[in-house]
Amino acid sequence: MMRPVIRSAALRQSLAALAADEAAHLPLTALDTVWIQLTGTLCNIACRHCFITCGPKEDRVRMMTRAEVQNSLDECRALGVKEIYFTGGEPMLHPEFFAVIEDSLAVAPTSFLSNGILIDPAAADRLRALFDAARYSLDCRISLDGMTAEENDPVRGRGTFQDIVRGIGLLARAGLAPVVTVVEHALGMAATAKRSAFLAFLQGLGLDRPRVKFLPLLRIGREVRRTHGYGDDDFVRAGSLDRVAAEALQCGSCRLVTADGVWTCPLLLDEPEARLGATLREALAPIRLRWAACHTCVAEGLQCRT
Repeated sequence: MMRPVIRSAALRQSLAALAADEAAHLPLTALDTVWIQLTGTLCNIACRHCFITCGPKEDRVRMMTRAEVQNSLDECRALGVKEIYFTGGEPMLHPEFFAVIEDSLAVAPTSFLSNGILIDPAAADRLRALFDAARYSLDCRISLDGMTAEENDPVRGRGTFQDIVRGIGLLARAGLAPVVTVVEHALGMAATAKRSAFLAFLQGLGLDRPRVKFLPLLRIGREVRRTHGYGDDDFVRAGSLDRVAAEALQCGSCRLVTADGVWTCPLLLDEPEARLGATLREALAPIRLRWAACHTCVAEGLQCRT
């Protein structure tokens, strides 16, 4: 039986939506990318800017079983999906994480998003073994929000900088090159000089060719309490979306799979009205950009893909 989708009043309030006929329309041009919410909202840390309010006690979206993931992977294969991303929460908390990644690598190029804290020498070696044996590419994205503990820890938690940096170094020593994602949680985070400094910092951790992805803030989830939410004008209204902007939007070619069904995208996990069906086949339909978070994707060109 399908578990009922329950969301807190606070989260629902932060995701105010336009009426469907007031919002921009977006067709699904192709199902190229599938995101899988492997551990639901369970995470080993509770970042102050987390847009879906994950944490050690957050179980409102349950962890998927390996069998549930396999069912989705079978659909991905049948539908010709070109890339698969595992997210959470923290995907590495899943008791069968490495087996799930191996299952996915038999279907398509695979990435997973992690805070890196659970990467120890054994985990780094296992990831390298999966990388070497895989038919398709394996990529890892590590979240780090600063080059010092003073920059990172106020949003990710005390001591996390040291743990994340250690994980990145272990991946580097295993011959893997993670993509490091940085959320622009403070002014100047994405300035040209800051980007150059971040690349040099990562080279110092052992990454010969570092890759950095800067992400704009999403003013939902915990970020609403840390700073502020969206304003009344922060919506993508019908008639405001030109062809170039529409073609750049990831939700025109991706869907999010959870234990409770398929959603438009990872940003809308806490919005029941963004649920498109129980399976990927049921979710092959146009959508409406009804939520304020959609404004960030349009205005700032946000792409969740690596």
